[in-house]
Amino acid sequence: MSAVEINKDTWLKWFESMLLMRKFEEKTGQLYGQQKIRGFCHLYIGQEAVVAGAISAMQKGDSMITTYRDHAHALALGVSADSIMAEMYGKATGCSKGKGGSMHMFSKEHNFYGGHAIVGGQIPLGAGVAFAEKYKGTDNVNICYMGDGAVRQGALNETFNMAMLWKLPVIFVCENNGYAMGTSVQRTTNMTDIYKIGLGFDMPCAPVDGMDPVAVHNAMDEAIQRARKGEGPTFLEMRTYRYRGHSMSDPAKYRTKEELEDYKAKDPVELARETILKEKYADQAWIEEVEAKVKGIVDQAVKFAEESPWPDASELYKDVYMQQDYPYVMD
Repeated sequence: MSAVEINKDTWLKWFESMLLMRKFEEKTGQLYGQQKIRGFCHLYIGQEAVVAGAISAMQKGDSMITTYRDHAHALALGVSADSIMAEMYGKATGCSKGKGGSMHMFSKEHNFYGGHAIVGGQIPLGAGVAFAEKYKGTDNVNICYMGDGAVRQGALNETFNMAMLWKLPVIFVCENNGYAMGTSVQRTTNMTDIYKIGLGFDMPCAPVDGMDPVAVHNAMDEAIQRARKGEGPTFLEMRTYRYRGHSMSDPAKYRTKEELEDYKAKDPVELARETILKEKYADQAWIEEVEAKVKGIVDQAVKFAEESPWPDASELYKDVYMQQDYPYVMD
């Protein structure tokens, strides 16, 4: 039995949450093109169901850790659009004080532990967060995301072994969008069913339709229940798709237009919109009201970021060490 049932409210929340992710990312892409946002920037457009379906299966106290494609995860966990946009602008009011930018979002308040630029670097850290929860005796679970490219890192094997040995409450989620940075899964591995990596560790594992929030929710719900009972980790391969390139500098010429259009026909935001109208959970007027609300949130976030101050130069030496007067930090 599902611990968290899917109902009308679930669909309404999914639509609003995924629409906010989508419109926020579209605006981010525009701002990057205007050079308002600098450095690297990786958009989540197309993959929204992977996060929305997870959030609906989580409880207060659970946490997330992910890769550098991290804006949507932070938004879904409740980090304000204002502070996320300000972070990408490099402003002092950003959720990482303007020091992390697009790739290093962080919010202790919302149990969001990054935003990690080292490919696969977050995998052992996710297990570490789960170890801390088990050590403290909570029933909280960590959701640890990675891309299909990161599963080739040696740290994954070491982490999977320890997570199973110690039965850590962590859900490992591979967001398999098919191309890692720009090379297809078929060209990088003999075993294209990535979830089967879990079999070598006797870890429960499964493929999931990452374009469908219902499929994501149900798979996450089952895995989370198992973890809360002390039965250890699960490895889920969310088969999803990004509609944009790996980063803003990627023209994505390695895939066909036909393939892209096929996946756009499975757009999770449109799936939610159609389901809501078909099931009469809400009418078109409600849809338009949510669209206006989301537009207002995104516009306000841009205004907030534009008007926020830059970090003071003195911030360069702060947040480096826990000890405030660490003797080896010098001007």
